[in-house]
Amino acid sequence: MTELRYLDFDYSEDTEGHGTFDAMASTVPEKTRDVLAEIARVLAWADSAFPDARGALDDGAMWDFDLQQAREEPNLDIVTFSLSGTADFCAAFREQFAVD
Repeated sequence: MTELRYLDFDYSEDTEGHGTFDAMASTVPEKTRDVLAEIARVLAWADSAFPDARGALDDGAMWDFDLQQAREEPNLDIVTFSLSGTADFCAAFREQFAVD
């Protein structure tokens, strides 16, 4: 199990059984590197656990993600990260990262 320090996920599911974990982190720019490193660890796990399975879920892939970053004034970075996947992917993600 891998501990997440910056990412706190909310979960939703569509009618086709695909799940999405959404997280947002607001940090001072000096901490943004740490947030992005945590996201990189999540993506490295996903790629390792489900190799060659990333892509559009509607096209049969097992997982995909979206990452957005913006600078807000005064001196605040907002990072949003969404990770979507099949039921099997979501179950494995929950187990690996202890996400409810």
